[in-house]
Amino acid sequence: MTSFVDRVTLYATAGDGGNGCASVRREKFKPLAGPDGGNGGRGGDITLVVDPSVTTLLPFHHRPHHKAAHGRPGQGSNRHGADGDNVVLSVPDGTVVTSAAGELLADLTGPGASYVVARGGRGGLGNAALASPRRRAPGFALLGEPGEQRDVILELKSVADVALVGYPSAGKSSLVAALSEAKPKIADYPFTTLVPNLGVVTAGDVIFTVADVPGLIPGASEGRGLGLEFLRHVERCSVIVHVIDCASLESQREPLADLDVIEAELAAYGGLQDRPRLVALNKVDLPDGRLVADMVRPQLEERGIPAFEVSAVTHEGLRPLTFAMAERVRAHREATAIVVAPRIIISPKAVDDSGFEVLREVDPSTGEPFFRVLGSRPERWVRQTDFANDEAVGYLGDRLARLGVEETLLKSGAAPGSTVVIGPGDDAVVFDWEPTIAAGDAATRGPRGTDRRLDEA
Repeated sequence: MTSFVDRVTLYATAGDGGNGCASVRREKFKPLAGPDGGNGGRGGDITLVVDPSVTTLLPFHHRPHHKAAHGRPGQGSNRHGADGDNVVLSVPDGTVVTSAAGELLADLTGPGASYVVARGGRGGLGNAALASPRRRAPGFALLGEPGEQRDVILELKSVADVALVGYPSAGKSSLVAALSEAKPKIADYPFTTLVPNLGVVTAGDVIFTVADVPGLIPGASEGRGLGLEFLRHVERCSVIVHVIDCASLESQREPLADLDVIEAELAAYGGLQDRPRLVALNKVDLPDGRLVADMVRPQLEERGIPAFEVSAVTHEGLRPLTFAMAERVRAHREATAIVVAPRIIISPKAVDDSGFEVLREVDPSTGEPFFRVLGSRPERWVRQTDFANDEAVGYLGDRLARLGVEETLLKSGAAPGSTVVIGPGDDAVVFDWEPTIAAGDAATRGPRGTDRRLDEA
């Protein structure tokens, strides 16, 4: 049964905003006392938050789909709808959030770090909020905006100070158990460790974490064995410690060759060249292990790599190794603890930025030209419009005209009756464009958004 998962796909759907309410206040002897429709509530967000007690992405493996609550619709008497409840998802420290296309969205490290994966839609305005001195009696309200739907990839990269790397059965898990209170699974066959094991180590006044990286064999960076699945857990470490089996029963194995193979895999994975290296010559409690360690240690020192003869069974040599790791962890922390004043980058809009664009396109099926309007505001206004209400459609036309969309359409060659599409792809709204849009019975109601009966009452 799966107990450790470090890469999952999360399907997040935020809540939709509630619709605004179109309502008229009624009082004694005054049946039309003015609009009193409330606004709709905001849809709930879906947020990732780092929780130190969570160590795996397993919950998302079993339940990848998450939805937030919708906002409630507004009501009469100026009652606003309730906001939808937010969904807070706990993730391990070191979780990286990327889009399906591989774009980095967030790198969550440190307790409490958070990222909003999907934002809830804004609630629609009620007719009370839409009223103005020129539009005293709106007979419509705005619809709530749909919440965001996003598919993101969550990838766990363990936040460990020291990474133990080496061939299977080199004794990495045994060293973690000997250095800390961790109790990983230990056996005398390869690939015993199927998940990274983390342990907390204390050396003087330095407290740091150690993780073993299982499954590294030749070709690991290309997907062989289990190494590719766990190489990501080396990325955040401060120190890399090669654990070499000096008493291997495999005749074709040779300590320096093992180190070179693992280094080649780390180099192929990339991004680890600047990490300091140490070597733990393990299993010196065995006669053959001691002999091999004495032969290999001078050669490693010639390469400039500090080597330590250790035994995870008898704990021989562990204290010098522990303090050597602590010294390098401390140096790394001091080097990265420099506080850099944040820079605030202000990017004002261009003076000629209208907030939208009009593109002339051709329908491939019919060969007929049409005009596509793209822009955050026009697209949002379309989503907020109740097309079953003529006055709401007229209000949309007024907004588009004030923004300059009609003028730009005319300059682009559009004529009355031309096909105009607002929005991208399949979510677009298609209509036959008329430069002036009537809403309601103008003869009886007067200018759009007014009602003569209010004056008569």
